[in-house]
Amino acid sequence: MSAESRKVPVTILTGFLGAGKTTLLNRILRERHGERIAVIENEFGEAGVDNDLLVVEQQEQIIEMNNGCICCTVRGDLVRILGDLRKRRELDPQAFDRVVIETTGLADPAPVAQTFFVEDDVASYYLLDAIVTVVDAKHAHAQLDDFHEAQEQVGFADRILLSKADLVSEDELAKLSDRLVRMNPRAPIKAAHFGDAPIAELLDIRGFSLDDILRIEPGFLGEGDHEHDDSVQSFVFSSSKPFDQDRLEEFFRKAVAEVGRDLMRYKGIVAFEGLDCRVIFQGIHMLMNSDLGPPWKPDEARASRLVFIGRKLPEAEIKADLAACLVA
Repeated sequence: MSAESRKVPVTILTGFLGAGKTTLLNRILRERHGERIAVIENEFGEAGVDNDLLVVEQQEQIIEMNNGCICCTVRGDLVRILGDLRKRRELDPQAFDRVVIETTGLADPAPVAQTFFVEDDVASYYLLDAIVTVVDAKHAHAQLDDFHEAQEQVGFADRILLSKADLVSEDELAKLSDRLVRMNPRAPIKAAHFGDAPIAELLDIRGFSLDDILRIEPGFLGEGDHEHDDSVQSFVFSSSKPFDQDRLEEFFRKAVAEVGRDLMRYKGIVAFEGLDCRVIFQGIHMLMNSDLGPPWKPDEARASRLVFIGRKLPEAEIKADLAACLVA
């Protein structure tokens, strides 16, 4: 067995806000439940909810990283977490077989990938298998026009999955595919409806090629600056009181109408009065949907938590409006 084949494979799952990364990750976890997967979650902001949206049996294998972007302020945490996972696996070889890193939608994947080549302790134990990028077919053109991170996510992809392809015409989809091919001719492009993608084409594909990346970006292994749009912010609304369903639905209708263009991403777990199941809200700009989640456990606190990410959002006003939707 070669040294490379003994390394733990790592998949970086990236894509802009609301593209469907967590949906795809849930499919991977369900489809390959016979394998032990350690998941590293990174979310933009003070707290996240993606951990609550994942369908897993062993919660101790889900590691969250908040308060920053994985490609910037918390990269040291990534190195530390990978080191801790290595120690755990050396004590128990059955602890996990592979690692999946789901980056925040505002992450540039280049510094994340760089970690597996410039950090000796990481490079000696882990193998970067591939960068899988989910692209939102409905909003991709605007995101690629406005955000450098969205461009980098496509440029570094080894596989590109198109989500929400059913929301655009065949002509629009063809134009987007042409644009993506021009940006990255190396990566195969396939549609993935609600994360429905062949798992064999995502894991163990040995898709990442350092030589290819160095031809595209010669300075990849050097230290470079990385900046975010300072107008993008995030905040969280939490409450232990249940929501009134009609009032909350009216709040979302009003919010989408008034600030939908600036609402880049909103998602959360909600407790409604009189409902024994949690409700999962997810939205991007003007598109929003909700689904019933699993029932609340008898000893579980029925707490709601909603995360908002956007440009110059009226945080105080939104929080006050949400508080008015709670059952007294």
